Amino acid sequence: MKVRLGYVCIALRLPKVTSSSTVTYRIYSSIVNEQERLNKLKRVTLSNLDDLTKILKYNIKNNIHFYRITSKLIPLATHPEVENWDYRNIFDRDFQIIGELIKSCGIRVDTHPDQFNVINSNKEDVFESTKRNLMYHVNFFEDINYEHGKMVIHVGGSQGGKEKALERFKVNFERLPSEVKNRLILENDDKIFTAEDTLGLCEELKLPMVLDVHHYNCKHGDENLEDILDRIINTWEGEFYNPKFHFSSPKEGGLDKKHADFIDGEAFIKFIEQCAIIGKDIDIMLEAKKKDLALYDLAFYIKQNRPQWNWIDTSTFEVL
Repeated sequence: MKVRLGYVCIALRLPKVTSSSTVTYRIYSSIVNEQERLNKLKRVTLSNLDDLTKILKYNIKNNIHFYRITSKLIPLATHPEVENWDYRNIFDRDFQIIGELIKSCGIRVDTHPDQFNVINSNKEDVFESTKRNLMYHVNFFEDINYEHGKMVIHVGGSQGGKEKALERFKVNFERLPSEVKNRLILENDDKIFTAEDTLGLCEELKLPMVLDVHHYNCKHGDENLEDILDRIINTWEGEFYNPKFHFSSPKEGGLDKKHADFIDGEAFIKFIEQCAIIGKDIDIMLEAKKKDLALYDLAFYIKQNRPQWNWIDTSTFEVL
């Protein structure tokens, strides 16, 4: 079984590099001149795209093949009161360059729309806002010509009770544009929708599922995980990329829902050995506060404690 490790958004070994610089609507609307407002958006966007390119080149240099791109790449991209912000045409060539870089090196990238995107909301304005935001992610993948791009989202809220919320997700899912539906991955959460709830939706709607191991442990401990691992992996049947998982460690230990700076190596190895029983290649997104530094730290721990596992490069190993 081959395992690839990835990290989220920020490369901490690159000082003062971020692809998530923002322009708030308050700042935007305080600029009186329309052209100056547009220029402000252009400058911040260009900085973000330039820094994303630096991060991707850093990943390539360090043999990191799995990376989550920030949802904040384009400031105010979906704000309903921001007009004449034609960033897709303005930065068309920049998007092409990013896409060519990704494809030339075989990096897997995805996105994770923010928590305020709720497909199963019982409020029409929230659903419409969610649809607009998800189309932003679709447009990004199309602009970089990345046909395999996926976005991870939670099931949502529980208004009216969990069963009604699950049914409402199914109804609202069918109302989404096909471009959105084809790029969605569902993730279990640590509050409402369990791995079993999410898996049932994925199996019914034929969507891939990402298991967040930390969320699972917060609700269940690690008991009976083996009972559903095979089914979760099977939701990826026919997908271009390997099944993916999210892994983080509790900040204060126990069932703390906050993410720690680094990954608990012992817990990670235990999870990998559970997956090894199934034997399918997998990709794991590390959701640790120390980002790429946590990836290097975990790799060092594994090498010390499982010397029989074969490292292919910085972020990829085989369980033998």
